[in-house]
Amino acid sequence: MNPVLLTQAWRKGLRDAVLFLGMSAVGIVFIAPLLFMFISSFKNDDAIFANLNSWSAYLPSADWSMHNYSAVFEKSDLPRFLRNSALIAALVVVGGILVNSMLAFSIARMRWRGRQLALALVVAMVIVPFEVIAIPLLSLVARLPWPGFEHGQLVLHTGWFNSIHVQVIPFLANAFCVFLFYQFFRDIPRELDEAAKMDGAGPWTIYARIIMPNSGPVIATAAIVLFISAWNQYLWPIMVIQGEAFRPVQPGIQQFFGRTNSWGQIMAYASVITLPVLAVFLAFQRQFVASVAGAGVKG
Repeated sequence: MNPVLLTQAWRKGLRDAVLFLGMSAVGIVFIAPLLFMFISSFKNDDAIFANLNSWSAYLPSADWSMHNYSAVFEKSDLPRFLRNSALIAALVVVGGILVNSMLAFSIARMRWRGRQLALALVVAMVIVPFEVIAIPLLSLVARLPWPGFEHGQLVLHTGWFNSIHVQVIPFLANAFCVFLFYQFFRDIPRELDEAAKMDGAGPWTIYARIIMPNSGPVIATAAIVLFISAWNQYLWPIMVIQGEAFRPVQPGIQQFFGRTNSWGQIMAYASVITLPVLAVFLAFQRQFVASVAGAGVKG
């Protein structure tokens, strides 16, 4: 065999091996804490702290049990917190996909004055952390009205506190998701729009019957982003929710932390609220990878 080809093959094999080892190391760094959390949720505190400095910390103990999980459901209102978070996340995902895709469609596929400025504002908002706008947003929702019923009559209540909608509406618009949709919509052939217009289709028809049906990967990616964002909200619920009726799971772990000194039970609580995130990601993993790979090829 040609020595040059052998050298090239050897270099390629070495490069692939180094890349594999590097990616494996990064994967271990991310997986190890989750594995430790899940394994520790089946141990008592003595077993958790007995082998922290060895690989045994990542292995089940001989006396593993489900006691920590039963204690979590006995000491906390976790089922209610899970229902609240599931409802909030579902509303944010469905509403967020509609709102963000519509805005991205108007920027990417329509012509109107101020379109580039709107895109610049979207990009600017991507780098603004939520903590920067939390206090102004709190001041705003404290003054906004919301309809309700008292004694069979429709009335307007001032303030959105202690409700589901205060945890949903402020998070429907997501600048990162708008940018994701914009990037994807921009690469869909415009010939599809022109052909639809020749058949008498308007913007709504093009959006609903042409653009969105061809946007499965980016919809899945946006769904993952929106779900994780809604499920992991901690600061905002603490600011706007008092009492347990509308409390989601993340602030609930702070409450549970004050009710127990068992790290095994805390690990069990954390494992329960982590599983939905993993389930959603695994459900949309193929579309997510397709979206990322497509963006890389187009980029």
